[in-house]
Amino acid sequence: MSALFVLVAISMVVAGAFLAAFIWSVKTDQYDDKDGAAMRMLYEDESGKQIK
Repeated sequence: MSALFVLVAISMVVAGAFLAAFIWSVKTDQYDDKDGAAMRMLYEDESGKQIK
């Protein structure tokens, strides 16, 4: 039974570390696409083509 408490405690620490890393990555703008809209117009649009 004590092994279960140890495993639950370790899993809570690991989950907290992943949550902290995710919050840090969001706050430091890791997921912002700054060049996507500017570069998107340079690529050929394949969504308008008809499939036969």
